[in-house]
Amino acid sequence: MQRERVEDQYPWTWEIPTAVVCAIIASGIVVCQLSRSFANWFAGAGWRWPPAGDLVKSLPGLLAGDAAAGLSGVHPVASPETLWVWLGVTGILTTMLLTVTGVWAWHRWGPARMRGMATVAEAHELLGEDRLWKVRHVVRPDLFPARRGGTR
Repeated sequence: MQRERVEDQYPWTWEIPTAVVCAIIASGIVVCQLSRSFANWFAGAGWRWPPAGDLVKSLPGLLAGDAAAGLSGVHPVASPETLWVWLGVTGILTTMLLTVTGVWAWHRWGPARMRGMATVAEAHELLGEDRLWKVRHVVRPDLFPARRGGTR
C-alpha cells in the first residue's frame, strides 16, 4: 500500500554495488587473517596478527595452507588442516552474521520499510492514555471490536 504512495526519485547507480563488492572483499581478507590467528592461537603460538602491509600479501600463502605466511617468529605453527577448519568455521559464522545484519538493515531502511508509523511511546505522548483507551476500537478493531447496538 505504501509503495504506491511514496516513490523514490533517486536512481540506483554504480556506487552502491561497488561499495557492497568492496565490503565483501575487505571482510574476506579480515576473515582469512582472523581464521589464521585463531588457528595459531589454538596451536599454542599465541594470538598473532600480521602487519598492515602484509594483510593482502600473505593471503596466497595463507590460502595454500601456510599458517605462518606474513608472520615472523611463529614457533608452533598450526597445521594446514587446522587452518582450513578455522577458515571454514569463521567463514560460515561471518556469512551468517552478515546475512542476519543485512536482512535486518533491509527491513529497517530498505524500500519495504514502514513509513510514517508512530511508535507506542509517540502515540501515548501525542494522544494521551485516556484518548487512546476511548478510541481503542477505531485504532485496533482487530483487538477491540466496536460495541454492538451502541452509538459511535
